[in-house]
Amino acid sequence: MSDTLMSRIEARRDELVALTQELIRIPTLNPPGRHYRDICTHLEARLAARGFACELVRAEGTPGDSDTYPRWNLVARREGTRPGDCVHFNSHHDVVEVGQGWTRDPFGGELDGDRIYGRGSCDMKGGLAASIIAVEAFLEEHPGHAGAIEISATADEESGGYGGVAYLAERGYFDPARVQHVIIPEPLQKDRICLGHRGGWWAEIETRGEIAHGSMPFLGDCAVRHMGAVLAAFEDKLYPALASRFTEMPVVPDGARQSTMNINSIHGGQAEPAPGDTSLPAHCVPDSCRIVIDRRFLIEEGLEAVQSEITGLLEALKAERPGFDYEIRELNRVIPSMTDRDAPVVTTVGRAVREVLGCEAAHVASPGSYDQKHIDRIGRLRNCIAYGPGLLELAHKPDEWVGVTDMLDSAKVMARSLEHLLTG
Repeated sequence: MSDTLMSRIEARRDELVALTQELIRIPTLNPPGRHYRDICTHLEARLAARGFACELVRAEGTPGDSDTYPRWNLVARREGTRPGDCVHFNSHHDVVEVGQGWTRDPFGGELDGDRIYGRGSCDMKGGLAASIIAVEAFLEEHPGHAGAIEISATADEESGGYGGVAYLAERGYFDPARVQHVIIPEPLQKDRICLGHRGGWWAEIETRGEIAHGSMPFLGDCAVRHMGAVLAAFEDKLYPALASRFTEMPVVPDGARQSTMNINSIHGGQAEPAPGDTSLPAHCVPDSCRIVIDRRFLIEEGLEAVQSEITGLLEALKAERPGFDYEIRELNRVIPSMTDRDAPVVTTVGRAVREVLGCEAAHVASPGSYDQKHIDRIGRLRNCIAYGPGLLELAHKPDEWVGVTDMLDSAKVMARSLEHLLTG
């Protein structure tokens, strides 16, 4: 293994900072899907100049794709000089909404000490930049490497990945005959290897009633009160049951090792008035109320059991509560994913962490899902992990930041992993 490879990465510190800033300053907001092509062409210009064959892929027909907001992805591949495996670094380029509470310019890419601030700095443009710097330093050190290296920048991970990795996986980009090792530089910390994630089930529950005059509610049937009974059943029966279930997966943080459910939204009765509308509400009994649930489940539970538990509570209410009726609509599902601890990419990156950082890598699992689910379930490629710089707790927060030293160290681990996989 080459010690000069580590020096090459250290020498690229300013270049790593500049690249991260450039990426942050392209506001790839999702929703609705802004500037996707801009970031892909920006990266295409850089990688093509370094010998990569670049392909821009639009995920036509996927959720959110339109002529106004097309779902663009970049896949760049560079062949080695002799046969060998392909190592693929996959990063999503989209970022979530800014939100309130920022004290820095969310798209300024401000460098303050060892931190670069901005929306997407941690999740995950810092990881994308680190993987590019790692690959470029490796190619300079080992121009005659075996196999191939791919770098992808993909769309819509923040909304399920269907316009990004899922679309590419369906078209064979992650076929095990084409790609053998995948590293996703999500922000799980530089000394952790993420093996997978919990499952998720998203659904909308609607309770129904009958509209009537608000002065005579007894002539109608209040759907919001029916939803209150649903929420009470969740509090009394479902949440205590979830709190008693724990997984053997090494999910972080500790609170996510149990089953959880978040009520994402609630809407009942008349729509919210538009901004500036000062009209008073009409006096009506609401005939519809809807909630969206975000149920994160354990690999030990199974999706069918999760669904049955919710519908069982609703059916019990229907049997005991006069006038109660409901409809439940699935919005999305994600099956848990877990890579074996002895998989080649796991042991290789673990070895690189030990050599670069001088410690044993911790094996963890993510509380939320990421694009490994599509590489696993659609691509049928199990040799996949998440490894990258940044603190997961900063993702989607105001004043999000990524550490420059952490990015450099992660780049060194990625580059050392390439040495083990492509120069042995």
